[in-house]
Amino acid sequence: MEVEESCEMRTSWSPLPGETHSIPCDHAGKKRKQDPFSEPVIRITEDDEEDEEGEMMSDHSRDSEEPSNKRVKPVVKSNSLTGVITPVKTPALKRIGMSISRSISFRTETRPLPPAPLRSRTKASSYPRRRNSQCWSDTVESHDLTAKEIKRQEVIYELTQGERQLIEDLSLVKKVYYEPMLKLDIMTESELGQIFGTLDSLIPLHEDFLSRLERLRGTGKTVGEMGPTLMKWFPCLDSYVTYCCNQVGAKALLDQKKHEKRVEHFLRLCQESSFSRKLDLWSFLDLPRSRLVKYPLLLKEIQKCTPPEHPDEDTLADALELIQGIIAEVNKKTGEAECQFYRRGLVYLEESQRLSEIQLSRFLYCHGELKNNKGQRLHVFLFELALVLTRPDKDGGQMFHVYRQPLPNALINLEEIPDGEAGGGGAFRGAFSGGNDKVKNCFRVSSRGRSKAHPYSLQANDSFSKQQWITCLRQAIVQSRDRTAQTSQSQLSPHHDPALYHIAELSLSSDTEMADHTSR
Repeated sequence: MEVEESCEMRTSWSPLPGETHSIPCDHAGKKRKQDPFSEPVIRITEDDEEDEEGEMMSDHSRDSEEPSNKRVKPVVKSNSLTGVITPVKTPALKRIGMSISRSISFRTETRPLPPAPLRSRTKASSYPRRRNSQCWSDTVESHDLTAKEIKRQEVIYELTQGERQLIEDLSLVKKVYYEPMLKLDIMTESELGQIFGTLDSLIPLHEDFLSRLERLRGTGKTVGEMGPTLMKWFPCLDSYVTYCCNQVGAKALLDQKKHEKRVEHFLRLCQESSFSRKLDLWSFLDLPRSRLVKYPLLLKEIQKCTPPEHPDEDTLADALELIQGIIAEVNKKTGEAECQFYRRGLVYLEESQRLSEIQLSRFLYCHGELKNNKGQRLHVFLFELALVLTRPDKDGGQMFHVYRQPLPNALINLEEIPDGEAGGGGAFRGAFSGGNDKVKNCFRVSSRGRSKAHPYSLQANDSFSKQQWITCLRQAIVQSRDRTAQTSQSQLSPHHDPALYHIAELSLSSDTEMADHTSR
């Protein structure tokens, strides 16, 4: 029996406005006296029990006084629906979701039965498919564990389920995105290879980890010692270096291909389908990186719930240190790949713009969109050793035309402009304040000792973005000046001749002491 769904929750048993309850009658059609204190009659429709309805109609076909609407059956109201609905064991979190998303609509026989709704494919696919929110405690019938041990098992179960879901998503990406686009010639094989990278190699990697975790579960569905398993498998995550380094170029190429009509149409249809859960292609491609940075968080939670006498006490700490080292290496290599990618995309309008600091930079502090004092949108790169203002291609390409003269970080003067201050000039006020005399989210950078480098007044999109730029600029300036100072000191203090090295360290207190050092 299906219980009809409604879009609103019923918080009372009172009839809807304009709805009247019918008075119960006997088979002769005579009105029965109704107890004023008796509970109201509730009627639940049965829409799909065709077999049961056929049997009922055949058994009572001889009763000419039987009401024609045989599909409506009176049920006496009770405090629960245990007499109407067959009880089903439902997980705790699922019960909460069902109580919010579903309700029961009680109707009387005076209201006609509504027609069956037409289920169109478009409407059905507009709702994202939900993940199974099952917990470890929902998988076991009984246990005698402490609250702390239960929490530990829940976190380990979350780790296991996360691996299973990641495998499903990566397999889905290959089946639904990669293979159809290759078969329909929406993108070339080379373009798809650049966008998807080494995604295929990650699926068997996580399948292996999932099988190891499942083998750890005992007869009571509990996991005991898991530290050695983590120590053996985590080194396999070195393959993430290749995948994450490729993501920089993959994202840029995907954004460029989205401007093509066929590609945009295909990706939009996939995102609107139920299997995508309203996620776009890049969200799926970024899942492995998100999963990688989640491992330390899960391990820390397992550590908190592991008692001191547990065998995992030492191995979990070693595993946490191992995975943090792997993530640090992945971040380092990805930063270097990102720096090289954008450095290759710079288009210099003048030869004087080719600063050596740009070529020597190994990573990017940050990059993003800012406005200048003319209201023009610029894409600004803060490299390790230089600040570069550019204008991106209008067609969304991967090339960036250098705007004005880049600034070495060691020579930058940073001036933060507080919100609400009057603008420094007519153009500044008109571009940043929209005609008002106040400016917001602005700062100014200038260079010391470079005549061609004019001061640049820049505006961020919001206060948070401004603060991020200010923080990164200060960090870049300090580190660049320290590096310049160390380089200058090393050049002024050559250590090739040991005799000269000791002479430089001597005080001029006595000729004898100097002679002793030079004779060594």
